[in-house]
Amino acid sequence: MLGRELRKARLAGGFTQEYVAARAKVSREYVSQLERGLYSPTVDMLIRLCKAMNVSASKIIATIEKQS
Repeated sequence: MLGRELRKARLAGGFTQEYVAARAKVSREYVSQLERGLYSPTVDMLIRLCKAMNVSASKIIATIEKQS
């Protein structure tokens, strides 16, 4: 679920995986793996990714909580 929400946030912001990866200082492949649910980010990484997309981590988490 987290990966899906990260992807939705990225697309809503009009960002590419490459852009988010560069701003979060990770590889594009890692962003792809997170979005596909292959890995779960640490809290620190989640915050870095959200900052890269100009969205709050709490908003992403709240969306996931509503779906559960």
